[in-house]
This record gives sequence, C-alpha cells and structure tokens, in this order.
Amino acid sequence: METLLLNKDEVGSLIDLDKVQAAVEDGYRSFNSGMVEQPPFMALHVPGSKSGVDFKAGLDLGSNFMSIKASTGGFDKNPELGLPRGMNTVLLFEASTSALRCIMDGTWITGCRTGAAGAISAKYLARKDAKILGMIGAGNQARRQLRAVRRVRDIQEVYVWDAFEPVLDGFIEEMSKETGLPIHKCATAEEAVRPADILFTVTLGRMGPVVKREWVKPGTHIACIGADMPDKQEMHPDVFLGAKIVNDSIDLCIKNGETHHAVEEGIIKVEDIHGEIGEIILGKKPGRENDEEITIFDTVGMAIQDIAMASMLYKNALEQGLGTKYAFFE
Repeated sequence: METLLLNKDEVGSLIDLDKVQAAVEDGYRSFNSGMVEQPPFMALHVPGSKSGVDFKAGLDLGSNFMSIKASTGGFDKNPELGLPRGMNTVLLFEASTSALRCIMDGTWITGCRTGAAGAISAKYLARKDAKILGMIGAGNQARRQLRAVRRVRDIQEVYVWDAFEPVLDGFIEEMSKETGLPIHKCATAEEAVRPADILFTVTLGRMGPVVKREWVKPGTHIACIGADMPDKQEMHPDVFLGAKIVNDSIDLCIKNGETHHAVEEGIIKVEDIHGEIGEIILGKKPGRENDEEITIFDTVGMAIQDIAMASMLYKNALEQGLGTKYAFFE
C-alpha cells in the first residue's frame, strides 16, 4: 500500500481557488445530506502557555474519505528554531479500507477553505447588488477572503480596519496592487462597518467584541470568521438580534462561535437560528429573502471542509504526478 506525501510547496502548486470553493460547497452539501460524521474536535493546550493543538476529524461517505487535521498555534519561540509559530497537518484515509492515502501539509487547506466559506456565504446570503466590502482585520485571512469573495460578487470598494497599523498598511499596499480596487484605510472599526454591503470579521478574536449593532446598515451580510473558540469574539452579541442567522454547523457554533456568545447572553435562542449553510445550498431553506434583512454567517470550521479540499488535492496530485510515495508496509 502506497501513501503519498505532499509538502507545503506541492500543495500550494495545486491550489485553484475556484476548485477550492466548489469542493467546500460540495462538502456542505454532503454534511446536510446526512453523509458526514464528525465528532467534537479536541483541543490540547500546553499548561502555563497559549500554545496548543486542535484536532478535527471527520468521515464523508459521499467521497469515501476520512481525515484528521492537527492545527497548532501559539508556539512563539518557534521562529528562533526556524519553525512557524503554528503548523497544520492533514491525514487522509480511504473510508472503505482505512488505508492512509495521503499525508499533506495543511497550511493552504486551513487558509483557503476558510476563505471559501466566507465567499460561499456571500454567494447565498449577500444582496445581488452588493459592491462595498468592509473588513475587520487585515492579516493573511483577510487577503484570502478578499480574493474569494470577488469570485461571487462584483466588489468595487473595500474599507478595512486593523488594530495594528503596520499590518493594515501592508494589506492596503499589497491588495491594492493585486486587485486594482480602491482600498480605504479606516482609522476606526466603525468606519469600516458603516458603508459595508458585505462585512468580514477576520481578526484573531482576542480583543473582545468590536462590531456594534448601530454601525450595521440594513441589508448587510456579515461573515464571522475569526471567532472559532469559546473565548474568541469579534461581534457585540446584540448584532444578532433580529438578523437571519446561518451557521456552518449549529451544534458547533452554539458551543464555540459568535453564535455561542449571543445564545449565552440571551440575545437569541437556538431556535432563532435560521439554519445551516448546506441547507440553503441544497434549497431546503431559503437564503436572503429581501434587500433589507441583515444576514449573519457564523463559521467555526468543520472537518468536512478539510476532507473535501484534501481529497480534491490528493486526486489532483495523483493526476499531475506530484508528491513522494512510500509504504508503511509491503
């Protein structure tokens, strides 16, 4: 039995954002078609530090693959050793045999599938005429969100705020050249939120709530990206009041995401959540129904996103002859 090894550069060479988005959308379809099993994710933290590792595992009967992804972060001394502060690794198994088919670096997978999630939410929940993008956060994920959302909406202007001015300046310089769009530097988060037709919150979620309800205009679509753990938050919970709320997984979001804070503080009840994005993609529930409603997509990330993207990359690598093959046993 052969197992394929794919390093970061090899995975990067296989990235096609349109294929990534299609794969993640198919994953959401599988999830809401009863084809996916994914247990609660497991988090291990190094005592007395902010470093640790999260494990997300899942099974997709539709694709006949299982995966487990290990995502580490907070290892601040790693750069002194020539290592990144956080790393991602994905193991991809054939579901029918349990054979380990591929081990791949997961850096591109984590970043790109999260970017695809925001864009998919905008595809189904943002107004058709949405042209102005607001961004809270200007790091690498903000770049991925901007690249992805332009594939589904005709973005004409971008307003962006970040708490760290050098990060903000770097984003504006790089993405202005890449996209040719007017990207406005905002002195406050409010300046980025008020004009937005689509708003992405893409910080690390460690500063506490930033976005206030009174800043959000009617008809705005909000994608909550950065708050993927119970102690992370980017939105004041009352933003959820009266909004159409869509989760990637209701079970996960009420425990870990922005939805968790809104439920915990009594702003909404679980039954107030409109549904899951896969249900809307499948036509089981409606998406946006008018140009005035505020829609919120909350994503904490799911194993099915990793499976969908990793299986696509694995198949493409085999077709292109990429990677290194080895055998655990003959």
